[in-house]
Amino acid sequence: MATPDQLLVVIDPRARRTDGEAVRIAKDVLSAGAASTKVCLPEGPEEFARALSRRGSRRPVVIGDDHALLRTVALLHRQRELAACALSLIPVGSALGLARSLGVPTGAVAAARAALDGVERRLDLLVDDSDGVVLGTLRIPVLPGAAPPEPEDPADAEAGTCAGAEAGGGASGDGSSAGHHSWLRAWPQSLVRTLSTRPARASRPPRPRIWVATGGGAGAGPSRLRVEVDGVMLVDLDQPVEGVSITPGTDGGADVEVRPVSVGAEAAPLHAIGHRVTVSGADFRYRADSLVAGPVRTRTWTVREGAWGLTLPE
Repeated sequence: MATPDQLLVVIDPRARRTDGEAVRIAKDVLSAGAASTKVCLPEGPEEFARALSRRGSRRPVVIGDDHALLRTVALLHRQRELAACALSLIPVGSALGLARSLGVPTGAVAAARAALDGVERRLDLLVDDSDGVVLGTLRIPVLPGAAPPEPEDPADAEAGTCAGAEAGGGASGDGSSAGHHSWLRAWPQSLVRTLSTRPARASRPPRPRIWVATGGGAGAGPSRLRVEVDGVMLVDLDQPVEGVSITPGTDGGADVEVRPVSVGAEAAPLHAIGHRVTVSGADFRYRADSLVAGPVRTRTWTVREGAWGLTLPE
């Protein structure tokens, strides 16, 4: 079992780039309040996973955004160590909607104090048949444009620019381009002037990326899905739906809402609470917390009651 006053502080690299000052403040508060603090600065997913697996008796405190929390819960779930581990989160970043919905303070000082003096709250978890986890709300279908690829890492972009400059030859100390234009010296000056004054060919603009959601969404028509809750049919393929949402509750049951397509009068949403939810139909994508998965033709989610613990203010 983890010792409350021995902490493993894992700082997500995105948090360090987004708000280094908030990270420093949180680290100082944790170091001052805990008997022993070990700080890890992983540079990628593999190092992140290795730090968690080698935490020993220390209680993990993650400094990062919703993505860092989801990554931590998924890793501990796959390692079958989630039930015996109370997590703490200090939100740093722009994607903090899940953290707010779970009741985590968004200020660095308040969140760090909650990690030190808060109480563990056991929360339900949705686990699908591919061993994926859902902490908040799951939605079907995904609206077009709702899940674009994550923006390019600024550090990677900068590194790529530097690599390109080195590959093309950098400027020499006397201000000339060393090596890159040395072949011009062997050609007549008239040809050199012709080449240097010729207008550059306009680069072709990149083709726009179009994101299309499979299985419904705005502009894609209604979805035809079969939704079963604990083996009872809630809606079948003959009734088109605008959307489905599944949210883990706090009593071992998932809240399921199906919004049928309105024909004439507005159709009332269908509600159910159950432990096992199966959705099937044509290929569909779904948004679990902040991640998009699929397409799949059938998927089953099961509620794990009190499967994970999160330290929150008293």
